[in-house]
Amino acid sequence: MPVNTEKQGATFSLPQPYEVSREAIADFALATGAKADYHFDAEAATALGYRDVVAPTTFAVIIAQKSEAAYISDPESGIDFSKVVHGSEQFSFNRPIVAGDSLSAVTHVDGVRAAGSNAMITTRTEITDVAEQPVVTVTSTIVVRGDGE
Repeated sequence: MPVNTEKQGATFSLPQPYEVSREAIADFALATGAKADYHFDAEAATALGYRDVVAPTTFAVIIAQKSEAAYISDPESGIDFSKVVHGSEQFSFNRPIVAGDSLSAVTHVDGVRAAGSNAMITTRTEITDVAEQPVVTVTSTIVVRGDGE
C-alpha cells in the first residue's frame, strides 16, 4: 500500500502525558554520551536555577517519536515501518525539559510528497507542559522507501 497523501494535515496525540523522570534523563544522557553534571545531579541543576535535573536537548525525540508512532502505525497512513529511513530532526526549544515534567505531545503531519518511488513525510510535534505552555517543537522528516528500494 502506498503512503496515503490524504493524511497531510492530520494530527495525532500521545494517549497520556509522558512523565519525565530522573532515571530516564540519566539513562538517555549515558546512552548519548552527555556528561554534564546537571543531567545526573539535582544539586548541580538547582545551582543553575533549574528545579531538577535537566534532560539533554535530544531527549525530546523520545516524546516526539511516541507521538509520531500513532501516525506511523495508523493502518490508514499506508506506512510500512520496515521501509522507513530517518531523514532529519530539528528542535526548537522554549525551555529545557526537566525531571518532574508531565508532557503532552501533538504530532501534525505537515507534508507528504513523492520523491521518485519514495515518500517524504514531514511531521511537527508540539510538546507542552501541564499548563499547556510550549516546551519544544520537534520537526522530523522520514523517508518511506518505495518498492524495489
